[in-house]
Amino acid sequence: MAVGALDGLVVLDLSRILAGPTCTQLLGDLGATVIKIENPATRGDDTREWGPPFALGRDGRPTDLSSYFMSANRNKYSVAVDIATPEGQATVRAIAARADVVVENFKPGGLAKYGLDHQSLRAAFPRLVYCSISGYGQTGPNREKPGYDLMAQGFGGIMSLTGEPEGEPMKVGVGIADVMCGMYAAVGILAALRHRDRTGEGQHIDLALVDSQVAWLINEGVAHLTTGRPRPRRGNQHATIVPYQAFRAADGHVLVAVGNDSQYRRFCDFLGRPDLAEDPAFATNPARLENRDRLIPILEGLISRMTRAEVIAGLEARKVPVGPVNTVEEVFASEQVAAREMRIDMPRDDIDRGGVELIGNPLKFSATPVAYRKPPPHFGEDTQAVLDWLAGRGPLG
Repeated sequence: MAVGALDGLVVLDLSRILAGPTCTQLLGDLGATVIKIENPATRGDDTREWGPPFALGRDGRPTDLSSYFMSANRNKYSVAVDIATPEGQATVRAIAARADVVVENFKPGGLAKYGLDHQSLRAAFPRLVYCSISGYGQTGPNREKPGYDLMAQGFGGIMSLTGEPEGEPMKVGVGIADVMCGMYAAVGILAALRHRDRTGEGQHIDLALVDSQVAWLINEGVAHLTTGRPRPRRGNQHATIVPYQAFRAADGHVLVAVGNDSQYRRFCDFLGRPDLAEDPAFATNPARLENRDRLIPILEGLISRMTRAEVIAGLEARKVPVGPVNTVEEVFASEQVAAREMRIDMPRDDIDRGGVELIGNPLKFSATPVAYRKPPPHFGEDTQAVLDWLAGRGPLG
């Protein structure tokens, strides 16, 4: 098996729920050894109880492997440690002594009383890259407020842009603020490691859930800054491209993304309405944007008479971007997902089906491919193995 790009890197994971675990799972997929510290008082990460669904044991009973927990915790060792005790603190510091990276998502200052905050560990281990994830960051008037994906989506503006124009603000269907924060964390950690390898110095990464949410407002955020005007909700329509949205066909919805005027002419040809491409009110994208309210009802009426298959086949033949609105079931049943190995099986002898099904990593490396070495762990199942490793009684893994 090829060696992972981050093989030899040790990550001390003091995070739970989603943003931190998303980051550390990604690092684990890339070859890092990730040691996840879990609190015995709560029987581990909060998400172990966020179900059903749960993976079932051989006896048919639910285990502590909820689908939510499993989505972000493969390639990790679970160690049961109470950091409120001197013994627990000593164990974590022993791991930190052998680690390259620490990831934590306690409230700002929350680890100081245990001697596990950045300043304390940096004094003892100056090469550590220490990443703190919190709701609003280590500074600012909101620093003491807890961080949850829903609050970040609300505070950070994405909910004001999501949903039907006359409907209520709508959150994205998954914890996207958490996930994107985890991605930013991974990028920041890799950059800090590059700096550490050049200089020998670790550093502190202060990453806020809300900051990362604001960062990925992208074009809509910059459009507001450019104009000073509010940005409206447009449902599935695009702010600056027309037509670029979902349309209701006779048997379901279909997506059409007309990215330029040449594609628009071919689109109109398919609809049997070349006049819609010749009309100055619709001939260019700026004109279509100006006259969106006139054009879209016409297009909706034409597409509603066709089936999804007819629209997709007809526009694909004319090289106009088009696609289905799949259910999650349809996604994982697709040949494309199978070809790209985005649905994976990881064996576990103690699970009723002999293993768990998970979502694959999208990164495809030519020389250092991702590896799925260890399925999501039960609470504390690796405690003794990690203690033995710390004591020099054998390798980890």
